[in-house]
Amino acid sequence: MTTIQETALDQPLLRPAALGDLRLPNRVVMAPATRARAANDDLVPTEMHVAYYAQRAGAGLIVTEGTWVSERAIGFVGVPGIYSEAQVAAWRRVTGAVHALGGRIVLQLWHTGAASHPDNLGGERPAGPSAIDPGEKSFTATGFKPTVTPREMTAADIEATIEDHRTASANAHRAGFDGVEVHAIGPYLIPQFLNPRLNHRTDAYGGDRARRHRFLLEIIDAVAAPWDGRGAGVRLSPYWASGLFQADEETLADYDALVQELNDHPVAYLHLRGPNPAGDPDLDAFARYRRRFGGPLIVNGGFGRETGNAAIEAGVADAVSFARPFIANPDLVTRFALRRDLAEGDPATYYTGGAQGYVDYPASTWQDA
Repeated sequence: MTTIQETALDQPLLRPAALGDLRLPNRVVMAPATRARAANDDLVPTEMHVAYYAQRAGAGLIVTEGTWVSERAIGFVGVPGIYSEAQVAAWRRVTGAVHALGGRIVLQLWHTGAASHPDNLGGERPAGPSAIDPGEKSFTATGFKPTVTPREMTAADIEATIEDHRTASANAHRAGFDGVEVHAIGPYLIPQFLNPRLNHRTDAYGGDRARRHRFLLEIIDAVAAPWDGRGAGVRLSPYWASGLFQADEETLADYDALVQELNDHPVAYLHLRGPNPAGDPDLDAFARYRRRFGGPLIVNGGFGRETGNAAIEAGVADAVSFARPFIANPDLVTRFALRRDLAEGDPATYYTGGAQGYVDYPASTWQDA
């Protein structure tokens, strides 16, 4: 007969963990997922956000959806910010609910850069490292639109953007978060600086590998400042491929060097997106960077309960993050613990702005077992 002890406690995903200054009761991390529910002009989190994150407080750690560090960062409809007092106050309700339920939550800081669109910026052109169209699509009020050629950021723009991240991190601290995570994945501003196809600068922020890394490293140092200890994580996607992003050996070698540089900065953890987000996870792809980073590693992309347990047991990761499984399974940790089947989410409701497909997924019941 299977006992509760064997069912719940023998899984590596359910063991406690430490990520920098964060102490987690389990290693099941809720990955950031844009849900476009801040359907108001001020991009303030609503009571639906409070309910959504509270429902998922059983995660060892919640990483929120990417959140705008300033009005200049906006590049997607319905995403909340962390740059106004109203936003700080609203996020405080979220963190209060999560903490009351025993959870831990960090805020992800986001800037889309050249992957935005004038429709998201009051008609102004977005800014990027160089005046090169990234060849992406930006989600606007009238749907997805192709990106345009951005204006090249000035030295003053770069300095202001770093300060925006610092202020956003301080705002997150005031809002009661347990830390922050730097959004450095996909085709957005920080990866644009890392990409030699998009960064043609010849100043201190471009021209060679070390200078392309500088923007991210200065942001990490800035966002860590409001926290005593190692309260700032960073999320990277070396295997990202879209537009002018390629997961070739030159790119992977660039990330080899970058990940090693992170060891010299106040990084609470590295959150790594793998090459197969919709398929079986490639543990070797994660191990490549595990060997180069001495701190805690969260892996993401295609994992389930069995593969997540295997990644931790093999020493490839300290924790595993899940995005889509958490959308439809607010009690994901319980389902893993009891080895229950997972519900499937409805992609048609991911960005629709209402309660349907957001806060109405039920927890499993005894009859579901």
